Amino acid sequence: MTTPRVALRDVTRQFGDGAGIRDVTMELAPGEIVALVGLNGAGKTTLMRVLLGMLAPTSGSVEFDGVPIDRVPRSTWASVGHLVEYPLTYGELTARQNLALSARLHWARADVVDKAITAFNLSHYADKRARRLSLGNRQRLGLTAALQHDPNLVILDEPTNSLDPAGVILLRDALRRSASDGAAVLVSSHHLDEVARIADRIEVLNAGRLIGRLDPGVSELERVFFEAVLADDEGQHR
Repeated sequence: MTTPRVALRDVTRQFGDGAGIRDVTMELAPGEIVALVGLNGAGKTTLMRVLLGMLAPTSGSVEFDGVPIDRVPRSTWASVGHLVEYPLTYGELTARQNLALSARLHWARADVVDKAITAFNLSHYADKRARRLSLGNRQRLGLTAALQHDPNLVILDEPTNSLDPAGVILLRDALRRSASDGAAVLVSSHHLDEVARIADRIEVLNAGRLIGRLDPGVSELERVFFEAVLADDEGQHR
């Protein structure tokens, strides 16, 4: 049996106002693309931040390749690619300099930068300062930084935000390549039709809990999603 690339085991992380995630168990396998969907405030970003070690769980455990998150070697983090909430870029550095810095932080070869600039169609913007880029191009830059070092775990929070259609297609193809190369991929999104194109499965998060799974190939996916959320809300208030 294949060891999950990353796993949450009965994880709870709650804040003072009661928001957060509760009793979440989920696994990501190598070569698998999983979509995480939910309404605003459902807890998607919190779940991803817990997976990445940015937040410690209140209870439960997180494992990377079967190893508790607090004991994974530094090399494990070098092989992770992520973009959560907004792209981390240094405004005074050019796009190329930002990518070079990210490559060094991930122990990647220097030549990955030029290849990534070409692959993500950033050549026209490579030597412009990041602060002068449009929102869409900053997002594309952040995604390029997250993927250029061929990570074996990819975690992206609403990655299509601000992307134009060409950028969405580039991202879609890049995630498929990552998965085919053995990476485990987790993507959160409000765009059900988009994640259905690439996801092997769709997990539904509502009020901090995983409430079910959607088949990406089902017809009227949006209707099925909202029906699941409504049924869960009604069940919680009975």
